[in-house]
Amino acid sequence: MLAAALAGVGVWQLGAGAWIHVKAQLAQLLVARAWAQTVAGDTNVRPWPWADTWPVARLRILSRGLDVIVLHGHSGRSLAFAPGLAPGSLPPGQPGTTVISAHRDTHFSALAGLKVGAVIELQTATGHWRYRTVSTKVIDTRSDRIVNDPLNDELVLVTCYPFDALLPGGPLRYVIYATVDMETDMKSAPRVDAE
Repeated sequence: MLAAALAGVGVWQLGAGAWIHVKAQLAQLLVARAWAQTVAGDTNVRPWPWADTWPVARLRILSRGLDVIVLHGHSGRSLAFAPGLAPGSLPPGQPGTTVISAHRDTHFSALAGLKVGAVIELQTATGHWRYRTVSTKVIDTRSDRIVNDPLNDELVLVTCYPFDALLPGGPLRYVIYATVDMETDMKSAPRVDAE
């Protein structure tokens, strides 16, 4: 009886652990459909009727196999489905800082080991930008903050740290700083189309 109970608890734990990954992947299908409508000219297209968010960008790091749609806001509910654009972030293409965050064990798991110089592409409904990573840093949210740099068009990607932590949460964040790649003329670069 005890063995059956332990096996049942083990199966339940595996299912609960897998659920976040399944939910994240299924949500990306619905979010991708809403993104296609956004690129076509619609605004604030909700991926499902009760959603309190909508797609605002597409983020790609081809060297890491990352291609995800970014949602407006970065509440816990939004981050369960996709990366989120932090409130107060400036839109790409303007001097200032754009901050996107996601979970370390789903959408931003590909950030582990990302090298300085890696190319990050970001598309919105109005444009397409290519960034290069310039630095990575681990910060403590109890004492450190990400500061808006009004002089540079900067992209900041944020996720929990360490990547292999057994418990969720914690005060540490892995931060990737990237600036617009001035060597690339995005007008002549191929457009990143919605799928």
